[in-house]
Amino acid sequence: MHPAPHSDNAPRQMATLHFSPELRDWIVGALKRGGTAPEIAEALVSRQFDPAVARALVDAFARVLHDGGPLPEGQISVERMPMAPAVPRLPYASVLRGGDRDVHVLSRTDKPVVAVLEGVLSHAECDALMAAARPRLAPSTIVDPRTGAHVVSADRSSQGMFFQLAESALLAAIDARVSALMQWPTEHGEGLQVLQYRPGAESRPHFDFLMPNNAANQASIARSGQRVSTMVIYLNDVEEGGETVFPEIGLMVVPRKGNAVYFEYCDSNGQLDGKTLHAAAPVARGEKWVATKWMRQRRFVSAAEEAQIASM
Repeated sequence: MHPAPHSDNAPRQMATLHFSPELRDWIVGALKRGGTAPEIAEALVSRQFDPAVARALVDAFARVLHDGGPLPEGQISVERMPMAPAVPRLPYASVLRGGDRDVHVLSRTDKPVVAVLEGVLSHAECDALMAAARPRLAPSTIVDPRTGAHVVSADRSSQGMFFQLAESALLAAIDARVSALMQWPTEHGEGLQVLQYRPGAESRPHFDFLMPNNAANQASIARSGQRVSTMVIYLNDVEEGGETVFPEIGLMVVPRKGNAVYFEYCDSNGQLDGKTLHAAAPVARGEKWVATKWMRQRRFVSAAEEAQIASM
């Protein structure tokens, strides 16, 4: 896809592309090692980046290196690329159909798409989910951006665990309802993750989409595509603190038992939205429990499942 032609006198329409430090460093490193712009862009496309976005990012960083200017932080302006308008997955409605129940939308933003939903789970379902998760909790990990290994980090001081997709009647009902609300196939969802935050626990600002800057993420994207959206369901009321914070748009969502916050970051054109940067504020009093669902572009296949298939 190429920029629309324009005369020399016509003002150029510019677009802002957001990126993580890891993605910037990966592109710049590849350029410095002698990689050509088409080769590097193609490597991004193979990891589910939109072709026009990939080429625009690589070309922009190549120009910065050629001109000797400082590397940009977080965003860069490029000539606008014509493409079909992105279509939000979440319907414009005050009530969403969740299969076995209707869910009210309390508030929403459009850029990025973020919505606060009421009563995604009943209080009894929240209690049952916490009880099922508690014996399996372990210190939460993050993916090391250099190696792709799961490591314990100060950036996330919670405890957590993962359920298998539909591993019980309770999980099957929740997975189906959340899938209907997120407007995405159940089999595209990763297994539900439950996290417990004790007083002082938090998670620092991060993106939920995967950066193709290590072998583990590259393999995961190759198997299942990019993550496209997230739903965080609050399993209890928090006495103080524990808000979900979106610093780029000035939004804080207060945890309320059974409610959820939904957000999209990979649109129908495959573009990633850096404004979905988010964090979990420290818990000041009490504790906080959440259940998180991530959706992928294609059916989710874990590394363990792929290895099992390969061994057959």
